[in-house]
Amino acid sequence: MIAGDSGDSYDSVADRKPRWVLQLCHGYDGPFMDCARQYAALFKGTEYKVCTVYLTGSASDDVRRGSASDEVVFLNYSSRQLRGLKLGAINAVRKLVAANEYELCIAHRFKPTYVALLGTSLPVIGIQHAFGVYRRRSRQLLANVFGRRLLLLCVSDAVRDDVMDSLGTKDFSRVETLYNRIDIAAVRAQLLSREAARRHLDLPDSAWVIANVGRLHPDKDQATLIRGFAKARSELPDNALLVIIGTGKLEADLRSLAEDLCVEEAVLLLGQVPNARRYFKAFDVFALTSDHEPFGMVLLEAMAANTPIICADSGGAQEVVEGYGQIFPFADATKLSECLLREYELNKDSNVCAERSGALLVSHFSDDAAKRRFSSIINKRFLFKI
Repeated sequence: MIAGDSGDSYDSVADRKPRWVLQLCHGYDGPFMDCARQYAALFKGTEYKVCTVYLTGSASDDVRRGSASDEVVFLNYSSRQLRGLKLGAINAVRKLVAANEYELCIAHRFKPTYVALLGTSLPVIGIQHAFGVYRRRSRQLLANVFGRRLLLLCVSDAVRDDVMDSLGTKDFSRVETLYNRIDIAAVRAQLLSREAARRHLDLPDSAWVIANVGRLHPDKDQATLIRGFAKARSELPDNALLVIIGTGKLEADLRSLAEDLCVEEAVLLLGQVPNARRYFKAFDVFALTSDHEPFGMVLLEAMAANTPIICADSGGAQEVVEGYGQIFPFADATKLSECLLREYELNKDSNVCAERSGALLVSHFSDDAAKRRFSSIINKRFLFKI
């Protein structure tokens, strides 16, 4: 509730008139439906209800359920309609706000943040999922003009530092970090057993499997992963495999690289695998080699499966695995190969991994942990309590 309202005479939360939070999302593709779920979950069990609005994308019952919101609205704009001034979206949001008593707006990515600031007079929390968003002068101007009612909430300290540098500010009350998180119980409930996951992926039961999941794109740097695997190959067991799940423009290049390094029989490019996180128990180690990963949700999914992790030291991903996995210098295939050998030699006890992953997920990357931090942040910034 807004500070100053705590002295009301209602006997219980159940007796109070619901208060509403507006959540604006560009669309629900990729991870963004789960992002909507994450922020709707922050208000579960409170007097607040959440209306999630998707600017693009047609109506979908699956998205309604996945958004975990009290109300879901689909505006069904095209990406083209959201270019320029976005007047249609601004007017549509204005009408929504006029029809209900909203007290706060959460907006994911820049365009919804822009729409929220121009279409409402609400306090706005702009969720920052990527690097470089506020390097444009026009966006810096917007953030500064609306600075009194705008809080930028970043998915990692690395993204936070990038935003603060872009805006030329050291005011941490304007730019804060709130990590992404998962519904730990729900993710673990979806996991297949090691045996079932390997059958689905057609992997040998006896293989020692290194895995990577992500687009086949230069930013993900699977080339370094293949080079690191090739360097370690002679000291790894004969049945060691490198499994890469994902599609992208570099598939042919990666296959050629594996051939050049004479490891093509041990490097499996499996293409797109729907709901890949269900199969993480099939892996003996998960490796993320990305350049400037803003956060790395896939790392939380690997932790939920108690899978050991090796991660490049670039972007926000290293913040996620610190205290749990091994970290190597970005694009350093030699150091990566050393990590792979160390992981094999350690042969980590799965119970130790389970203890570490469980503690880290609960303390840093769970809905409950996020709710406590979120409540503290918005109370400090907007005197808004939940």
